Amino acid sequence: MKYIPIQCKSAIRKVRGGMPYEHDVNIYRGCEHGCLYCYALYSHDYLEDAHFYDHIYYKENIVEVLEKEISKPSWKKQIINFGSVSDSYQPCEKELQLMRDVLKLMIKYQNPVNISTKSTLILRDIDLLNELSQVAFVNITCTVTCADETIQKIIEPRGATSLERMKVLQIIKQKTKATVGILMMPIIPYITDSYENMEAIYKLAKQIDLDYVVPGTMYLRGKTKPYFLNSIRQYDEELYWKLKHLYPKGSCLPEYKKEIFKRLNSIRKEYDLDSQYTK
Repeated sequence: MKYIPIQCKSAIRKVRGGMPYEHDVNIYRGCEHGCLYCYALYSHDYLEDAHFYDHIYYKENIVEVLEKEISKPSWKKQIINFGSVSDSYQPCEKELQLMRDVLKLMIKYQNPVNISTKSTLILRDIDLLNELSQVAFVNITCTVTCADETIQKIIEPRGATSLERMKVLQIIKQKTKATVGILMMPIIPYITDSYENMEAIYKLAKQIDLDYVVPGTMYLRGKTKPYFLNSIRQYDEELYWKLKHLYPKGSCLPEYKKEIFKRLNSIRKEYDLDSQYTK
């Protein structure tokens, strides 16, 4: 693993429509979790670096630049999302502690945040998350795709286990005023799309009193498509061809998606969990 310091000229990025937030910050470029389905592989092209999972760039001046932007009179304390492209709590954060300094900044300016992670490291900052949640909106999400840890370790090889992520959300729910929930995405055809798997995730979310579960089917665009399909081919040749047929383009065939949401609607009714990020 190689960590490379860089300087950023701006911190906040405007997000296109369709998300429950309009602004986002990525402290890191590249991600150590190694998820086979990662949609962000394209982002290293701007760095002319093909090693998205192994060359992690960190913005060493991110706190200073971010403060300049949110201290402007024109900034209206809008929700800032952390973790849309690269996890803010990936392993290098343990030493660099950039996210911890960012949270202190959010407390200073009472700025609302949405944080998505697949790491237990976020619990290091439970004190700051609690403090921020007393003065601003805080929403924490963990991606949970699979109840079967054996499969999960194949598709998300260096992330925390699904049960560890659930425990993270439970602790944050108990010890802060943050809203907490699961991103059950992507739902991977023939791997994580069974009724039993999806129900198991909803059931545990209900048991630990989470606020929502947001499901979503898998998209395979750009570099992600060949990387994902070729990775699956190493495990199962037949599954590779089934997935290749199901994804003639970036999205799966519409009849498949229709069937998945039919299953999901049945589960949603049973467990009565919200499907919204924010409230």
